[in-house]
Amino acid sequence: MTPNTHENSRNRLTWLAVALAIALVPPAMPGPPANAAEIVPSFGLTRAVDGDEAKSNVGLALRGSLMGPVLQSEIGVSYRHEDYYSGGLDVKMIPVTASLLLRPVPTLHADAGVGWYQTRYEYADPLLRDDTRQDFGVHVGGGLQVPLAPKAALDLTGRYVFLEDQESNLVPETFNPDFWSLSLGLALKT
Repeated sequence: MTPNTHENSRNRLTWLAVALAIALVPPAMPGPPANAAEIVPSFGLTRAVDGDEAKSNVGLALRGSLMGPVLQSEIGVSYRHEDYYSGGLDVKMIPVTASLLLRPVPTLHADAGVGWYQTRYEYADPLLRDDTRQDFGVHVGGGLQVPLAPKAALDLTGRYVFLEDQESNLVPETFNPDFWSLSLGLALKT
């Protein structure tokens, strides 16, 4: 390789690295400092597709701006509990989720993301062995935020969570663990 060819290759690699760095870093869009980060404790209801009834859940989400107030990222954790088969199976779940929120206007958002679901299956029948599993799923949803004060807003979010069908030691042997969730929280802006 001649020195000139070596120099051209190095220049191309440098420009490629710069182009990749620019493409991977979201542009900084001016926005009010109140949109930089949010902490959202929430209380809500979940209803499993194959569950017996709606149940309460609690959660906490941390949101940060990616592109001003238009695009946010969210990391969340919650706790939910469902009964299946008229109390024959008790399911306790801790979802840990990552989402992107698109805000076409400041008060509305659409979101989609992925989650890791730590799930404990406890059977009423003492002859059946309890089980703990970890599964991945995806979710879609949306919501609205109503300002209450300069750094606080009421946050209402609804989501549908898609999970793979699960096996059970009861009849029928499989069930659909997909669920709806609706949560009401207080978005505290930092």
